[in-house]
Amino acid sequence: MRLSTSTTETTMDLDAVDLVDPLLQRDGDPHAIWRYMRQHDPVRWHQGDGETGFWSITKFDDADFVLRDHAVFTSQRGTLLNLLGKDDPAGGKQMAATDPPRHTRMREPLQRVLANKNVEQYRGRIERQITKILLPGAGGETFDFAQAMIKLPMAVIGTMMALPERDWDRLAYLTMAAVCNDDQEYVGPQGPQATLENAHRELFSYFQDMVTARRSAPGDDLISTLLTMDVEGSRLSLGEVLSNCYSLLLGANVTTPFVPIAAMSRILADPELARTWASDRRFLATGTEEALRWASPANHFMRYAVRDVEIRGRAIRSGDAVVVWLGSANRDEEAFDRSFEFDISRRPNRHVAFGIGPHYCIGHTVARLSLHLLFAELLGTYCDFEQQGEPEHLTSNFVAGVKHLPMSMRVRPDAAGRSAGKERVEA
Repeated sequence: MRLSTSTTETTMDLDAVDLVDPLLQRDGDPHAIWRYMRQHDPVRWHQGDGETGFWSITKFDDADFVLRDHAVFTSQRGTLLNLLGKDDPAGGKQMAATDPPRHTRMREPLQRVLANKNVEQYRGRIERQITKILLPGAGGETFDFAQAMIKLPMAVIGTMMALPERDWDRLAYLTMAAVCNDDQEYVGPQGPQATLENAHRELFSYFQDMVTARRSAPGDDLISTLLTMDVEGSRLSLGEVLSNCYSLLLGANVTTPFVPIAAMSRILADPELARTWASDRRFLATGTEEALRWASPANHFMRYAVRDVEIRGRAIRSGDAVVVWLGSANRDEEAFDRSFEFDISRRPNRHVAFGIGPHYCIGHTVARLSLHLLFAELLGTYCDFEQQGEPEHLTSNFVAGVKHLPMSMRVRPDAAGRSAGKERVEA
């Protein structure tokens, strides 16, 4: 999805707009559409094929209400548009598709494992992976920054789940195929739906083998945590463990890589931004949050109303699907001053890139640490960032991001001889 810096549409035929179309997300300007919707029709019914349809939510406060109030809007029937009109088979089993109080009991053990003090033990390993991933650009030759970033989250979550490094590239590919199954680089010869189903089957089969091995030799990794956690007086079933392994992998690979890619797109458009960002370590924290807001890599979340409710005068009926467009909420002019400006000093920054409410991304601590360390290494070690080719955007209505970004950079003169990126990042 293209991340507009400004848009001034004065009139638009919203009946001609199809926000579900992945080609619109790739080639069009959803931000122009969302801005017009926020101004003229912020809670709008979108009629799909046949009897299916959904309400589009584009304002920040409404997004907060829908995502936070699980008593009114359920996650258990499906959270993504590719399940519109079909009940999610993971409902009640996978954290992302389970409502409190069961969701809370499933979440608590993993949340303890993913707390800041526990995640800190992975700092050194994450730093080494970041150094390795950026190394192909150290010589000043053209390299694909986007593809380098797509490797980062798999290295992190692969370490935390104790998955063999030889499998990381394949797992990253399968995860992308599962959420970008319309993209030409991932869609198989049998079409998008078959691509999605094949990716699911291979990922679940892989995790079944991992779970079987981990049962006989448990450790302190995330898979072992899922196997030993107690939820409502019993252990998770095999299906529940597999579903949550998939969810953790998906969450990591969807969110983290597209944030630095979006930030680099701004740096390439404004070289002074990199110098300012690198000049003050306080910008590492605020700049990371602004990059998250700007990228909004998870494009939407879906809920279903469990009772009749009204939002901005629109009568939403029990059973209606409601889709929150996170990229729109994060550009809402009423929630963010100068919302179409990329401001690394922005504070406060109440973005919803990680969602909000009970389903707030459980891996946010890992993602933030990874991004802090990435920006510390990138801006502290490299300079003279130059674009060397046109970016290519993903074809997806769920993942907003760039999949190819050819560029070059060089090592900063003051970084020579030091161990780059090993300094502690201050939040």
